[in-house]
Amino acid sequence: MSALKDKLKADLTASLKARDEVRLRTIRMALAAVNVEEVAGKQARELSDDEIIKVLTKEAKKRREAAEAFGNAGRAEQAQAELDEQAVLEEYLPAQLSDEELAELVDAAIAEVGASGPQAMGQVMKVVNPKVAGRAEGGRVAAAVRARLAAG
Repeated sequence: MSALKDKLKADLTASLKARDEVRLRTIRMALAAVNVEEVAGKQARELSDDEIIKVLTKEAKKRREAAEAFGNAGRAEQAQAELDEQAVLEEYLPAQLSDEELAELVDAAIAEVGASGPQAMGQVMKVVNPKVAGRAEGGRVAAAVRARLAAG
């Protein structure tokens, strides 16, 4: 079993003993999402830490979007609950890149590809995405690449 999954299970037990409802609910949901991903496809398999991070990133994004939707609908209590769950999930994710760090990675990728103009976005994204891997949301990366290519 991966180290991250072990940590999630240990934290589940700890939050159960501490009666921390938000943490308990969130970790249960995260483990369920990991289990679903493990049995998806033709054959059941163990997920690596990187694959678990992708699942947790997707779940955190769902919480952020749900919080935004609840907030826009005037349902502050539900929005806060979603934000609380997102905060718990983010404890298990790698630290997000700052705008400056992301810009440096994008600039390096543009130089590596020798890209210029918006038509080269796909080439640059192919180089940047593996370097970013879970440390910045895809939309944020695409926006940074688009801005750099438009400026250059």
